[in-house]
Amino acid sequence: GGSPSPNNATNSNFIDDRKDVFFYQSDAGHYIPRALLVDLEPRVVNKLMHQGPYRNLFNEENVFIADDGGGAGNNWASGFRQGEQHHEKVLDMIDRESDNSDSLEGFVMCHSIAGGTGSGMGSYLLEALNDHFPKKLVQTYSVFPNWAQNQSDVVVQPYNSVLTLKRLTLNADAVVVLDNTALNRFSIL
Repeated sequence: GGSPSPNNATNSNFIDDRKDVFFYQSDAGHYIPRALLVDLEPRVVNKLMHQGPYRNLFNEENVFIADDGGGAGNNWASGFRQGEQHHEKVLDMIDRESDNSDSLEGFVMCHSIAGGTGSGMGSYLLEALNDHFPKKLVQTYSVFPNWAQNQSDVVVQPYNSVLTLKRLTLNADAVVVLDNTALNRFSIL
């Protein structure tokens, strides 16, 4: 029939696993994610880049940490303002990665919407991506906060979430909602 056969040599492109969509191969032969790590304070990204099993995984040229390293203080407006302040550097990194892509179709953004960086700077970058790449798809994996009062130390997370939801609705083509409470349960296992 009409269905492709894995044994058919002419269908080699069909059975290719397409690692090149999300990774590129370094000169040393290992695969590097086509990912940018963006944060306004250095603690998490530095830990990821310099400790543990993933320390040699990411391209150090694709890491952005704000120079002052102070973060957004769990404040959407502070994150948004700093996103505006730093967006050119981040978009330059995105441009560099997209220029090295054979067939750019879109972007995947992973962020939290409870604190200031993921919600505020994430909102700004989402808008900037849509302006800079108007015909590309944008999908987000958005971590929604714990809503129980006793599980959160971020008093303004409902405000951060509402402000971010507007930008997700206007600028993302698909949003995968991840529940932080469920993620915490998985991490304990």
